[in-house]
Amino acid sequence: MLKRQSPGAPKHRRDPAAHGAALPMSHNGSRSFFNLSQLVLSAGQIKPSPALKHSKINYFEVEIVDVQSKKQICIVDKVPPASTVLDVKHKFHKACPQWYPSRVGLQLERNGPFLKDSISIQSLAVSSIITLYFTDLGQQVGWTTFFLTEYTGPLLIYLLFYIRLSTIYDQVESRKSFRHPVVHLACFCHCLHYIRHLLETLFVHKFSEGHTPLKNMIKGCAFYWGFTSWIAYYINHPRYTPPSFGHKQVSYAALAFLMCEAGNHFINVALAHQTNSGNRTCFPSPTYNPFTWLFLLVSCPNYTYEAGSWISFTVMTQTLPVGIFAFLMVIQMSLWAQKKHKLYLKRFYPEVRRKAAMIPIIF
Repeated sequence: MLKRQSPGAPKHRRDPAAHGAALPMSHNGSRSFFNLSQLVLSAGQIKPSPALKHSKINYFEVEIVDVQSKKQICIVDKVPPASTVLDVKHKFHKACPQWYPSRVGLQLERNGPFLKDSISIQSLAVSSIITLYFTDLGQQVGWTTFFLTEYTGPLLIYLLFYIRLSTIYDQVESRKSFRHPVVHLACFCHCLHYIRHLLETLFVHKFSEGHTPLKNMIKGCAFYWGFTSWIAYYINHPRYTPPSFGHKQVSYAALAFLMCEAGNHFINVALAHQTNSGNRTCFPSPTYNPFTWLFLLVSCPNYTYEAGSWISFTVMTQTLPVGIFAFLMVIQMSLWAQKKHKLYLKRFYPEVRRKAAMIPIIF
């Protein structure tokens, strides 16, 4: 006896494909296309972008290639993603001990800039293998050593001429000649200038851990030491003649020299305090100290005061070697000031856009 099916009950239709039966041609083709589409979607989209998912990379391999010969020097393997360029230099030094980290220059491209030590390796990678070009920067020295050597020489050299060694001047003539007070004042001012530089190098300026080629220190020492010898020889010579306008010229020039030295020191302290406090969002502003008010007119007042010191020293001693040295120093410091001014314009445009680089009159 058959049961009558309730009119409201759903009718279950048998699917022939579930039991292995063949489907009609049209249904079979659409079914295959549907399955293929699902397979492609489940596999993920095909992206032509070469971007690297750093989170899935455990280590990088850094290939070091000579920038001139294009030959591979070594491969630094197992570099963690959090490593920096400095870490790669240390690993490279272990593989090649003749090149210590400070003399290793690494570039991402052959003609590109040298990479800073603080750059992350992960930011350079587009794959698990990174190629860096190596340049031997030569023997390096630290910045503190550089400035201490450069400034200690003039201090000692000038004193040797001041005491009038027998190997430099005629002793008979030295005993007979009278030393004008400007000679003693010039020695005091010259020594004060370089002692200030030495103390600021040790206790005020904060240098990075970077280095500079040894040849730069040799050139700097040759410039400062050579000019100091020439300047000291003339000022301390037994036949040295005092300035034309006498005591007034010496007094006013010495006062201007001391003011420039004080201003230079206070500007350097203000710049060092800004760096130490971590306030890099705004340009240094003048304080209650009147020597810092020059910040209102120029972006590099330390160079302005340095140039003022040597110009005052030239007027005070009235000697040709000092004048030539002051002229060259003004040119060099103006170039440094222009370079810094451009950097300040990028970082602190609203604050420095109406300022001069070093000379207040020239905008």
